[in-house]
Amino acid sequence: MSTPSEAGTLGVDSRLCEAAPRPSPRLAGDAGVWLFISADVGAFALFFMLFTWGRFHDPALYEQSRRALDANVGLLNTLILLTSSLCMVLAVEAAREGSRSRTVRWLVLTMVVGSGFAVTKVVEYTAKIRAGITMLSNEFFMYYFVFTGIHFLHFLVGLGVLAVCLQKARTQALDGRFGVWIESSGCYWHMVD
Repeated sequence: MSTPSEAGTLGVDSRLCEAAPRPSPRLAGDAGVWLFISADVGAFALFFMLFTWGRFHDPALYEQSRRALDANVGLLNTLILLTSSLCMVLAVEAAREGSRSRTVRWLVLTMVVGSGFAVTKVVEYTAKIRAGITMLSNEFFMYYFVFTGIHFLHFLVGLGVLAVCLQKARTQALDGRFGVWIESSGCYWHMVD
């Protein structure tokens, strides 16, 4: 690679060889949303520590109870949420490019695909309750229903946030203010995943 002085002798404007200033890095979305996400992740870390403590003190009960869960449903839920997260990433990218139609389409797909999680969770809860398994069955299932219930509540809040974001995408300019909105919505949605 030539130096700026060599570039001048080659007939190239030496200013073209200087690096353009890079924009300073920033977190996507709003700082307040990141504060909320951090607090929520901290709360879930505490939940998992409680669960781990319980498992440590009664491994046989936890193992027996775990076997009553369907790993395929867990895998399906994970795939649904990850696919929905991908759709959210594509919605944010479309908004950054200023494409209203693609932003709206990807937001709708985020919500539709994500709703598959709600369907599988309701089916899973119904099957457990019909089998006589409730949060009162034992400590493992108390944690299971409480923690997955809190996750489900976060999912419902996320759908509400995405619905507001979708309305804004349909009616407002895809400007910097909307960019913060959709990035914040995406960060929350990814945290739920």
